[in-house]
Amino acid sequence: MGKDPKSIIDDGAMGFGQWLAVLVTTGLNALDGFDVLSISFASPGIAKDWGIDKATLGWVLSMELLGMALGSLLLGGVADKVGRRPTILACLVTMAVGMFGAGHAHGVSELLAYRLLTGLGIGGTLASINAAAAEVSNRRWRSAALALMVIGYPLGGAVGGLFVQKLLATAGWHAVFVYGAWATAAFLPIVWWLVPESVAFLDRRRPTGALEKINGILARFGHPPASALSEAGPAAERRSIADILKPGLLATTVLITFAYFAHITSFYFLLKWVPKIVVDMGFAPQAAAGVLTWLNIGGATGGAIFGLIATRIGVKPLTFCVLLGASLMIAWFGRGSADLTSLKTLVAVAGLFTNSAVAGLYLSFAKVFPTHVRATGTGFAIGVGRGGAALAPIIAGYLFRAGYALPTVALLMASGSLMAAAAVLALKVRDAD
Repeated sequence: MGKDPKSIIDDGAMGFGQWLAVLVTTGLNALDGFDVLSISFASPGIAKDWGIDKATLGWVLSMELLGMALGSLLLGGVADKVGRRPTILACLVTMAVGMFGAGHAHGVSELLAYRLLTGLGIGGTLASINAAAAEVSNRRWRSAALALMVIGYPLGGAVGGLFVQKLLATAGWHAVFVYGAWATAAFLPIVWWLVPESVAFLDRRRPTGALEKINGILARFGHPPASALSEAGPAAERRSIADILKPGLLATTVLITFAYFAHITSFYFLLKWVPKIVVDMGFAPQAAAGVLTWLNIGGATGGAIFGLIATRIGVKPLTFCVLLGASLMIAWFGRGSADLTSLKTLVAVAGLFTNSAVAGLYLSFAKVFPTHVRATGTGFAIGVGRGGAALAPIIAGYLFRAGYALPTVALLMASGSLMAAAAVLALKVRDAD
């Protein structure tokens, strides 16, 4: 008797096509990393060209994060209804348009509008690729695959940082967005050819010809065909935010969403303000981009290490520990450094802990939310969490304008990761269906 589609993916080997799809989600996350950080790379030039103060710059730095919150909340549910693949493709188009528009903006209002649009696309992409990476992977390698997807974000920032350092030496800040738009557009054919629809989604949604579509994907991955769809359960038709707020998932949803919100507030303080802070320390904008690059190199390293360790020990204790480390390192960053080499080392270690914590939370999303609401639940947590991301630069901007020194601001912003650790401690992490 043949196996159902879910069992074939869960219990079978990881085929080349599956790893290829995971690598594409890593690339998409890298693209998100560059797109989000592009405004950080460009911020010193924007502040200089348009003469805006730190409070206004905080809004400029946060606008695509507000878009990401909306995109995650709205489009995560769409991905659970129309599919992961079409949602990703539509979001890529949205991101490309937003980046291209930002590259040709002539004022703050116009730039804010295009960054909001870019954020909508990024938010939908994040919710979709987390579900796609989890569902294309087998049970044995799922944690590693998700960790690989997560490290794409700092890799995008790191590679983008190296590129931007050279770009800013000869071009203005507008060029950062234009090149980002072309890179985004280049992923459209890659996703079209290499990322099929999720077998788990097709099995749950059951569109016309679902079994034939599933067997075509399974053959592409080197697996035997399924003899029939999985047995339909009552959960198959529930695909809404209301479902993740029902008694069975409410406590989990609240805890993991708060943990993500609190940590992302701390995380984005570093990501968004490092270039400006480094410039204010007396270093050149090009050097500031280099420091941000090291933050992302540390983040990529931390994500990789986390993924390897997570295959052997539990995600929850590991995430708790790196959240504590993240809080400590952000507070330590506030002490500053007169030596550029020491500053790069400091932010690299901070990036290692902060991004490892993000990896732990993303792995937790895939474990605590079942398939039929995985993108919805992930999108909800990311969407609410990106509210913290959007608040972080604004809060820090007003704290700086109020006269608080960097050590005090950094200590206050580090408290988010500490509160996230407490929420993770109370969270029950288990493998969802």
